[in-house]
Amino acid sequence: MYWLVGSLVIIAMMGVLAVADNVAMPIDMPLLDMVSASGLLWLLVVFAIILLNATQLNTPSVNTQSTNKTRSVSSPNDAKLSLFSRYFLFGLLAIALVVGSALQALVAHQQAETTKITDSIRVQALVRIEGISDSVYDASTNSGYRQVAVVTQLMPLVSELTPQDLANSTSNYSEGKNNSLSKRYGDNFEKNLNNHIEYRVLLNAYPKNTSNDGSFSNLNDLQPGDELFMSLALAPLSTSKQAISNPSGFDSYRWLRGRHIDGVANILAVSPLTINKSSNDEALQQASTSNSYFKRFRTRIDTGRWQLRDHFYTDWSAQTTAEQQARAVTLSLLTGDRSLIDRDTKDLYQLAGISHLLAISGTHVLFLAIVLGGAVVLLFNRLCPVVYRYMPRWQVRWWVMIGAAFIYALFTGFDVPAARTAWMLLAIGLVRLTLLPISTMRVLLALAVLMAWQDPYVLWQAGYWLSFIAVALLLKYEDTSYQRNTAAAPLPYNDDNNGRAYISHVLFDIARRIFKLQFWLFLTLLPITLLLFGKASLWGLIVNLFAIGLFGWVIVPLNLLAGLFYLLSPTIADSIWSLVSAIVGNLHELIGWLTSLPALTDAWLYTPVNMAILLMVLLSIIPWLLPRGLLSRWLAMPPLTLLMMTVYANQQSIITMSTLYILPTGDPYISAALLQFPLNDQSVSNSKDGSSLAKDSTSWLFLADHRPTVTRTVPSSLTADRLSASLEQQLGSLSVDKLEGIIVQSSSTVLTDTLNVSEQSMAVSAKNSELLPLAVAQLNQQLPVSQYWQAGRSERWSAFQQASKIASQSKGKTNISAQGCEQGKTWQVASGDLSIQAMTGWSEIGDTSVWDCTIAIDSSIPIQVLRYNAVDPLKSLPVNSQTKIADNQLDTAHKNSSQSRLVLDTDTHPRVWQMWSLLCSADSNNDSMRFKNITWLGHSASQLTTDVISRQSINDIITYDDKPLEASLSLDIIDNGVDAEAMSP
Repeated sequence: MYWLVGSLVIIAMMGVLAVADNVAMPIDMPLLDMVSASGLLWLLVVFAIILLNATQLNTPSVNTQSTNKTRSVSSPNDAKLSLFSRYFLFGLLAIALVVGSALQALVAHQQAETTKITDSIRVQALVRIEGISDSVYDASTNSGYRQVAVVTQLMPLVSELTPQDLANSTSNYSEGKNNSLSKRYGDNFEKNLNNHIEYRVLLNAYPKNTSNDGSFSNLNDLQPGDELFMSLALAPLSTSKQAISNPSGFDSYRWLRGRHIDGVANILAVSPLTINKSSNDEALQQASTSNSYFKRFRTRIDTGRWQLRDHFYTDWSAQTTAEQQARAVTLSLLTGDRSLIDRDTKDLYQLAGISHLLAISGTHVLFLAIVLGGAVVLLFNRLCPVVYRYMPRWQVRWWVMIGAAFIYALFTGFDVPAARTAWMLLAIGLVRLTLLPISTMRVLLALAVLMAWQDPYVLWQAGYWLSFIAVALLLKYEDTSYQRNTAAAPLPYNDDNNGRAYISHVLFDIARRIFKLQFWLFLTLLPITLLLFGKASLWGLIVNLFAIGLFGWVIVPLNLLAGLFYLLSPTIADSIWSLVSAIVGNLHELIGWLTSLPALTDAWLYTPVNMAILLMVLLSIIPWLLPRGLLSRWLAMPPLTLLMMTVYANQQSIITMSTLYILPTGDPYISAALLQFPLNDQSVSNSKDGSSLAKDSTSWLFLADHRPTVTRTVPSSLTADRLSASLEQQLGSLSVDKLEGIIVQSSSTVLTDTLNVSEQSMAVSAKNSELLPLAVAQLNQQLPVSQYWQAGRSERWSAFQQASKIASQSKGKTNISAQGCEQGKTWQVASGDLSIQAMTGWSEIGDTSVWDCTIAIDSSIPIQVLRYNAVDPLKSLPVNSQTKIADNQLDTAHKNSSQSRLVLDTDTHPRVWQMWSLLCSADSNNDSMRFKNITWLGHSASQLTTDVISRQSINDIITYDDKPLEASLSLDIIDNGVDAEAMSP
């Protein structure tokens, strides 16, 4: 009953948050206006206490005399009525808890909706820094500045402000004068922006997005609690639906909403001056009356964290990258500050499966609490033992541990793992103090529910689930191991050979238990890891065997010891930190060597896991959550069987249908598409040596750069490393471990040296780059690729590929040759079910504008086009399309045809289709009669004309960027979902 109610409470809150986030709800609801979040929280706590007391009083009495008297007076009907009323009371209380929890989640959602930023606008605002920044501003490493802050005194901008203008505003505000800018604006903005509205935003400043690198470098000097004026570009949070276009699948909306962020703010200009409250008595008095003592205490602790980071950041540029990252990890293990850790180090820890060690976990908090508690008890034993007359020794240690745990948890940001440990210490001590018969597992569940009641959005944090589930698994494993060890007979000590056999047995038993525990945790946390992150590293099973012990028993204790010495002698602390950094640096080299082994590079496990699968798991374990004997546990067998069948069906459904996935790349002009085509037993593909190779399915990857050469566009900020890494992750999530071929449909002049000077200048203006060929070279080092088609000329591909391998220090991988993607080039399976041919591409002409290669995919079965969902690949949805009205009624020849064609268009200049019209138009008219349906897929910036659409008999039009094609606007088409607002470029 206890576990069932707790699970239903959490499920109800998660369901309300999910539904309220996806369904438009009115902000003004009378019921929610009458409910207070804090009042409802205390009401839920009271209901929970009543339910716990009622279940404790439900135990049978041990007084035999009273039992006999009761039996003599009461009748069987009275006993049944009493039992019914008791269970009826339990049911009412449980329903009240579940409904109240759902209402608490709804109240939290409505409060967040009322304070969020809804429109994009540029403003001048007073910014108050909260906590420490998530990253530091460094133009040399392209590192941006991200900082949580509260903005007030909002005034829309009518002109660009310089840092000196903002400095004048800061001075005027410090002197208590009214800002003259407030008189320039009408009443239209006063409805939405005024001096009384405040937002909690995430400040952003990146070197590539601004020219104010000199003034932005001072952002690193801002301390918690500082106030200054900035000019900002406010924007609302991206919704969870927009996370689909994120190549990594990271849901920034839920991450920011979980931190109670109302919007994002890009920094345009910064005042060089901050408001000095010490010289402004009025501001100081206002701050002391408006802010609570806890907020001021929290600001002082955050200031200490900032000062410690500044200490680590001293002489940062004089150190090597390896030394910098060793110190950055050392700082992260001490304060939870990851601002100095770069992307490569984070990827290394993720690949090794030990990224959880970078967070401040319960081990850090508990170790420091135990050390300080033991030290205080030792001092009382020596100096003041009279204290134990008034308070037992364990209570003295307990109170010290609680104080140390909460202070250190606040010092590390009070994240979920640290907060959970501090509250657990308090709760377990209260249970022991009150002698309540409550197990540690129940205390853990109660704490999880209380934290969800206090902040429902904590359910969107991965740390919440991993922290509580990992601790629950550890407690369960410890309980099971204790029972087995108690039942087993101890091994007698043998004096022979100085007890070597006994010592060897003990060491072997310890190693066996460690491996068993790690294997248990890895398997049990695997489903939740796949659900939260979409992938799991198989390296974690091996690296954690020694990394957890190294961090828990060596690095973390030395780090905490240095932190304590820092308060007394920074010189001694620096010496200890140097030792810790050296250990961490050697660990990085070891992990880097292990993860670079050629035979063990495929370390990622991708398996689609969604909430439906986890719900089935929950249904299968319901008999274990209910009271024993209420439901037979054999009922769990059908859901478990159905679960396995569903997982297998979901895995097979990805490759049993002919599908083209449009993959997100992070650049609106760079497209990536994956074709997965199932092959029957007779379908074989031709290998390089001409032999037939049987396969279950074939996969092709299509890459293209659609930036037009005739118009000016924003240069791409996408790098080959990011593109290849995101493609590798997306292919893995779709169960693609090898590719039949990669086709780069855009030409690249870095691969040819046969152009003259005028042609090279034309190619530079066309912005052909090495992005896509370099991404192919890196992707070939991660998974097998049989063929590589490259548009244009590629004489320098071999040297380019070798240079790429040297730069990436890749070993043990075979090279791949580049084939020209020329008009007429064809690949097909032996059965003829699938063929791929190039429609355009004439590299023999010395004009790069006609080198782009458009691909036609002909198949015996229709190919469905889906937009890849990076968050949940199983929920990839069909793309929006435009259908010609005249093509709704096909003639007999088209209806009888079983072939379908999908055209992947890439053209950056009108000459491509002009050349096609001259050379291939007649053949295309004959080919179009063979297909039942012809679908065109390209970019909205395509140079395709209405005449070409008619000549190719195109039925459906799809664009990568989900914007209508300009050439299709003059045709009679049916819009099947393309957003009308997306027509603007």
